[in-house]
Amino acid sequence: MTVHDPSPRTYRPAPRVSGALRLLPSWRWLTEGILRIEHAFERARAEARPEEDTRVRIFFIMTVFCVVFSVLAVFAGRAALFVPAGGAPGSSVGQLTRADLVDRNGQILATNITHYGLYIDPREVWDLDLARRQIRRALPEVPVERLDRVLAGKRRLVVMNGLTPAQREAVHNLALGGVTFEPENRRSYPLGDATSHVIGRADTGGVGISGSELAFDSEIRAGGATGEPFALSIDLRVQGVLETELAAAAAETGAKAAVGIITDVQTGEVLGMASWPFDQSKNLAVSGHYEMGSVFKSITIAAGLDTGRADMNTLFDASQTLMIGNRRIDDFHAQNRVMTLEDVYLHSSNIGTSRLAIEMGPVVMEDYFRRLGFLDAAQIELKESAHPIRPREWSDSTLASLSFGYGISITPAQMVAAMGALTNGGRFLPLSLRKGGARQPQVRQVVSEETSLTVLDLMRRNVVRPAGSGGRAVAPGLRLGGKTGSANKWFEGRYDPMHAVGTFAAVFPTDGPLNAKRYAILILIDEPSSYPRTGGFVAAPAVGRIADRIAPFLGVERRADRWSTADGRRIPQPDDEVAP
Repeated sequence: MTVHDPSPRTYRPAPRVSGALRLLPSWRWLTEGILRIEHAFERARAEARPEEDTRVRIFFIMTVFCVVFSVLAVFAGRAALFVPAGGAPGSSVGQLTRADLVDRNGQILATNITHYGLYIDPREVWDLDLARRQIRRALPEVPVERLDRVLAGKRRLVVMNGLTPAQREAVHNLALGGVTFEPENRRSYPLGDATSHVIGRADTGGVGISGSELAFDSEIRAGGATGEPFALSIDLRVQGVLETELAAAAAETGAKAAVGIITDVQTGEVLGMASWPFDQSKNLAVSGHYEMGSVFKSITIAAGLDTGRADMNTLFDASQTLMIGNRRIDDFHAQNRVMTLEDVYLHSSNIGTSRLAIEMGPVVMEDYFRRLGFLDAAQIELKESAHPIRPREWSDSTLASLSFGYGISITPAQMVAAMGALTNGGRFLPLSLRKGGARQPQVRQVVSEETSLTVLDLMRRNVVRPAGSGGRAVAPGLRLGGKTGSANKWFEGRYDPMHAVGTFAAVFPTDGPLNAKRYAILILIDEPSSYPRTGGFVAAPAVGRIADRIAPFLGVERRADRWSTADGRRIPQPDDEVAP
């Protein structure tokens, strides 16, 4: 028997469940709850109990609010507790835009510090005159004209950028209506002008515009995204000594400017680089052009040794003036005699090196100048690195000038790179401001190891022998060697001895195997007003003091060599000459 249900039935489609709910099993409990509540509404209406319907709806609304607020509370707590280091709620490390710049030992050179922009909406300021007075009192640095324009306006505008946290707090404590702050991620340079030419600057948009900030811009940005600092090759201890002694030398000599560079000759890393005055915008180490004088005699003699055109026993006639056409070439300290190659180097004979350069000829001289990096800009990451002012032709007269450092204007960075190649076994390495040296450097052999050993020995002799010009670069126990350079500058159509450049290019220690740790120092004094203006007087003493002070940082031990005792006293040699 079939039993029929007498009550009428109405077809009601099942409530739709969104695709998102169907795809998220973890939300099934919420779906089932909503369905139960909907059925409760239906039962209340079917049984004509409106009060029950109202209670159910109130319960439903309260439940929904509780769920929403619970979810918001969870996400707010998570945002507050798990903000990335250095960020703000809702930010990420990537928004720092630039990594910290550090020296080779991890000391901060440049970093990001949160500053604040001061904004005012004049429509919300209760008393404009009072606000103006209080802001000026709390923030004397505020641009008054800008403040007045904003207060007189009709919309919210920035009054001043770059407020420090202390400045922000001072204005915030005024409790003024309409005054708000927005955080700004700004680049800070805690060392001020110190090392500024090497570090460079980034603009307010977080883009490098000079120095290392520009040279390594993409890598510094990438480091900002990961929170990793970018390490330069600079050693702040070495840099500090260099800047101190460079400033002292400039003051002692009354110089117009001065440049100093310290490098590791085995890696090409720049450990210190400075241009005095420190507050000038130009980095003279890589962009200043100079005819450097007799430091080029190391280059000429190295080329002569390397080609076999000369050795330590070769004789050069410097008994009288050398004539090239109508041009006269004389020696500053004339010996008026036949000289050995060592004599030519120690007495810094223009005649001797001119004869050697002319004998080698233009093809050989140009080849060695190219090998040693004098015909192109210094290979270093800095975009400011300038091309040299090269000779237009390579006549005998030009070769003579080039042999003792005239006729070509180069940067100090070019010279220190070349000296590194002459003293590390003959390998030319690009200079680098990256810790560890340049990436995949193009190393080339420019002179033989035998030539490099001879140059090291000549440089040492030039400091310890009485005839040498570098005797004032004394650094007890450090076996330092070097070559002086003195050149008159072209001024008002002539080479004027009152406008001169004095240079000393040095390396220490000069003994030990060719791959031993070894460091180059170059000091250039531009237009000293003291006399004499030669490199041996104005630059060599600073080199000695610098080597003496930085040796402990570099791990160079003091000891005697065949030329001196450990305390720097020279051991007399049988063939010592009397100083001129």
